[in-house]
Amino acid sequence: MKTIREIKEELQAASGTEREKLLEQHREDSRSGVVSLVKKYDREKELLEKEKHRIEDMKVYENTYSHVGWICGIDEAGRGPLAGPVVAGAVILPEDSKILWLNDSKQLSAKKREELYDVIMEEAISVGVGYASPARIDEINILQATYEAMREAISKLSVQPQILLNDAVTIPQIEIPQVPIVKGDAKSVSIAAASIIAKVTRDRLMVEYDKIMPEYGFASHKGYGSKSHIEAIQKYGPSPIHRATFIKNFL
Repeated sequence: MKTIREIKEELQAASGTEREKLLEQHREDSRSGVVSLVKKYDREKELLEKEKHRIEDMKVYENTYSHVGWICGIDEAGRGPLAGPVVAGAVILPEDSKILWLNDSKQLSAKKREELYDVIMEEAISVGVGYASPARIDEINILQATYEAMREAISKLSVQPQILLNDAVTIPQIEIPQVPIVKGDAKSVSIAAASIIAKVTRDRLMVEYDKIMPEYGFASHKGYGSKSHIEAIQKYGPSPIHRATFIKNFL
């Protein structure tokens, strides 16, 4: 008889149909350690099936417009912070995309966002990223700067989309048909993917700024108005990446 450790290693090494066969072989094993292992993998399978159904539900807009051609999801990160750029992501996923765990980037852990970023970059038909600097935000306001970043993200796509699924907004000066979806990053896999690309790109940039200006703590708060960030602004004054129109009440 195999030891519990051997069974555990065997299950860890197996996947798919092979793992299912092994689990069936061990279901009659009454040892508590084996019973726990079988239950663990049964729970994982149940969660995986639920996630597959959730993702299929998030393809309702993609399925609705599949006849049109390439579908591009658009979203941004960084409209609210006191410092740093606003970043927009544009993502065209394959029609048969099987990427799981896509969601509004704010609902995901930093680790999960990083993992999904790599998967999206590998599997997407095309990804575009656009930026609007703090100076540009001060010059034309955050909404117009966000639109500008979105237009740049679209322009950087390697293929021309036939329709845009946007998170709640309609982008001016764009001739491609657009579908604004309220809370779209939780309702569309394309917008969710764009949300993750924008968020991870911006967070990585803020970590780099932190290396240059560590006194502001950008790596921890990513430029948002935390108590420590506001105190740093009051102590050291604004940095070159602070948005003057956002911090005037703190100075």
